[in-house]
Amino acid sequence: MVDIADAVHQVQSAALHRTPCFITTPNLNFLIACRTDTQFRNSVINSDLSLVDGMPLVWMARLLGIPVRGRVAGSDMFEQLRTGSPNRLSVYLFGGIDGVAEKACRRLNEEKLGIECVGFESPGFSSIQEISSEKSIGKINASGADFLVVSLGARKGQAWIENNRARITVPVISHLGAVINFVAGKVDRAPVMIRRFGLEWLWRIKEEPGLWLRYASDGYKLVGLLFTRVFPYAWFMFWHKPRVQEVNSAAIEIFCDGDKILIQLHGAWVQENLMPLRKIFSSIEHRGKDVRVELKHVTYVDSAFIGLILLLYGDRKRLGNELSVCNLNKKVRQIFRYMCVEYLIDIHCNSDGNSEVKCNLSTQSGIETTHS
Repeated sequence: MVDIADAVHQVQSAALHRTPCFITTPNLNFLIACRTDTQFRNSVINSDLSLVDGMPLVWMARLLGIPVRGRVAGSDMFEQLRTGSPNRLSVYLFGGIDGVAEKACRRLNEEKLGIECVGFESPGFSSIQEISSEKSIGKINASGADFLVVSLGARKGQAWIENNRARITVPVISHLGAVINFVAGKVDRAPVMIRRFGLEWLWRIKEEPGLWLRYASDGYKLVGLLFTRVFPYAWFMFWHKPRVQEVNSAAIEIFCDGDKILIQLHGAWVQENLMPLRKIFSSIEHRGKDVRVELKHVTYVDSAFIGLILLLYGDRKRLGNELSVCNLNKKVRQIFRYMCVEYLIDIHCNSDGNSEVKCNLSTQSGIETTHS
């Protein structure tokens, strides 16, 4: 898990080496949207760096034992780059209402600190297709910016980035919705103590009263998640901790079946024993094959395992391949449900009737069949 220093370093490194880096900043609104919007959820999974930008997510993670260091707000990351970065970055601002991006650009250049603005555009409220013109993309690319900050509203902004990533040569891209307003002085940022106690949403309502309806809706849905997923999962983990022998005996088998790679797992998979599985997933990263993960003999998984499966899911999506997660027992299926990733489970596949041949991945991973 990254902290603010890690995030700033990754932005600077990506800018220096012109390495593509799509940053997402999940908060409560992102979490709620991901539950019902597959395209939006995939945009978060497809990102190169995901920051926990929301105290409710931090609190839930800590309750569930997920090792989140703390909140890393996109606004804080930008502010750190703006005021505390010795390596000056160039930024292009895309979004905001008329005049705000221009004012933010002028302010950044007048203060002559860590960020220089090399261009801006306020495309208005047109459709994604209309604001993805060759002219707009050409202007962004011609700026030579290190960092493209998008501000179009979370769902529209994420969709615009996904729609145009392949055409944009700016290395670092992120939807940082309120940053342009903060820099322009249109909206005041909450004081540090208010942010620290997770009450920035109240401040935002004071500054932008129109937000109250969104916050009320998200808060209502959060209560539902707490009582149907988060609290039950915390109780489940208390009573169903894996035994040491289950963790120590975890094993991997890999088979090839035509254009599909089958990974059969055994035992309990948790943060402490995932390294062999990470190596396996890394070894198949660029292979254009469907992947099936067989969990028939798996007795327990934790959030780190789920996160690793999500990375594999995103990798397969980018290559145009499929991921199937099959044959979960009742306990493991329940964990997937508590973690809100039921969509990963393929209920149509089974382990019968397949003619499988051992697949040699040793040239890349050094592992065919292994114990963790």
